[in-house]
Amino acid sequence: MAKSKKQRSFLRIIPLGGLGEVGKNMLLLEWVERFATSGKILIIDMGLQFPGEDTPGIDFIIPNIKYLERKEKNIVGVIFTHGHYDHIGAIPYLIEKLKYPKLFAAPLTAGIIAKRQEEFPHLKKLDIKKIEPGGRIKLGPFKIEFIKMTHNIPDTFGLFILTPIGNLFHTADFKFDLTPLYDAPSNINKLKEFGERKILMLFSDSTGAENPGHSISEKNIQENLEEIFKKAPGRIIAATFASLINRVQQIIYLSEKYGRKVAIDGYTMKTNIDISRALNYLKIAEKTLINPKNISSFADKKITVLCTGAQGEERAILMKIANKRHPYIKLKKDDSVIFSSSVIPGNERTVQILKDNLLRQGAKVFHYKMMDIHAGGHAQKEELKKMLEIMRPKFFMPVHGQYSMLASHSEIAGEYGLEEKNIALAENGDIIRINSKKLSIEKRVVPSNYVMVDGLGVGDVGEIVLRDRQAMAKDGMFVIIAVIDRQTGKVKGNPDIISRGFIYLRESKQLLSETRKKVIEIVEQTTSSNGTVNWIYIKDQIRNKIGEFLFQKTQRRPMVLPVVIKV
Repeated sequence: MAKSKKQRSFLRIIPLGGLGEVGKNMLLLEWVERFATSGKILIIDMGLQFPGEDTPGIDFIIPNIKYLERKEKNIVGVIFTHGHYDHIGAIPYLIEKLKYPKLFAAPLTAGIIAKRQEEFPHLKKLDIKKIEPGGRIKLGPFKIEFIKMTHNIPDTFGLFILTPIGNLFHTADFKFDLTPLYDAPSNINKLKEFGERKILMLFSDSTGAENPGHSISEKNIQENLEEIFKKAPGRIIAATFASLINRVQQIIYLSEKYGRKVAIDGYTMKTNIDISRALNYLKIAEKTLINPKNISSFADKKITVLCTGAQGEERAILMKIANKRHPYIKLKKDDSVIFSSSVIPGNERTVQILKDNLLRQGAKVFHYKMMDIHAGGHAQKEELKKMLEIMRPKFFMPVHGQYSMLASHSEIAGEYGLEEKNIALAENGDIIRINSKKLSIEKRVVPSNYVMVDGLGVGDVGEIVLRDRQAMAKDGMFVIIAVIDRQTGKVKGNPDIISRGFIYLRESKQLLSETRKKVIEIVEQTTSSNGTVNWIYIKDQIRNKIGEFLFQKTQRRPMVLPVVIKV
């Protein structure tokens, strides 16, 4: 089809992750010159998503970058807004496929990225340029200015992006906390200055869009944590995200104030604390820290354990303590366990089981639903309205959040005064096109399905494998081993049966006997009168008919795996 002579240059916006979900944030900005089919691409973030109950055995989920195939030379750079894994965690799995583009990040973010890259020695050293607040860079047609934003990790940047058709602003994950601790507040004056420069499009964090009011200040959090430190009769075991550097500093400050030694446990917790101390983001007196194995050398009321595991992660330190598998820490009646983080959607059941196990062993458990001991790092409704009022954008696109969060944020923008046609309520894979006058969402989409990391495999576990795992997790597996005479097509002896997660063989003798007879009947009916055997057809028949038979008997559908041995 001939290209229209009226076609003008435009900006293509493609979210590869982070929309309709919490995690694996990755956004493409592609400047397309007049009559061209593709253009220069700026990437914002490259995160991973942690698996849920519907992805058994999966380590991580990462963005699908098929759209970028054969466009690697068009990538002008990758910018990272902050150091959380849902914004940086996919780098080791994608960077080689993208031909190692230039990376730009704040010092703490760059430090976390570089440290994690050491776990992948087969990859080349990354080209990371460190950016300070107020820093400016030019990448192809994009000019970017970095602004300090308050989140729950230091060195979070909002992005003011100049393009040939107008100015964009990306809030990153943010909140308006006027009294943050151990960090500076968002630079409101600079934000207002950007707003005065006319914002064509605003990309704004939506994670807190369904929550009314204003986020809690870190100052209030520390005051509530201090009440626990004042009254705790024994050890304090504080679990939080390893990336919540400000919360880590609060717990260490209170431990020092009340004369407690701090034992840090958990690989990511230790790593992030080491990086933060080296960059002067954390202040810890040398005499404060002790090795976890030396905890018993001090009185219980003189000990704080700072660890990972507030989300109920199976291999995290708090889970090891709760399951009595930690080599040095055994729970006592006077222990106080603090969950200083909110629960990520999908982890509610696991966290509840963890709390119950801690309580059964006599520990006192404190969590954010009991008192304000966790402030999320995300703006809530009043703060999101304020951002819209500051920026006064022509176009708006909610980012970072479940679809309900994006929809709620779109409603906030509508209440502010934006017309529906100027709001891009999009999902992963959508192609949003804007010029200086118009916003539209194309009918076509780019691939955005899950790419799963499982051990050393990246993308080799697809939907079929996942469905198999879900089936086995739900109804188990039923293996039938039949030895068949290749000459006559007759079953020799009784078929062997192995059941995993379906039935207990010793208590199901009647069912097993009927199943064996059924297998023999299927084989005999399938074998032709002259003894010719179609082995593939026999296996299919056993799988299908035994599956139907077991469902009739049990109302369950195990995965049936026939094994035919020809003798």
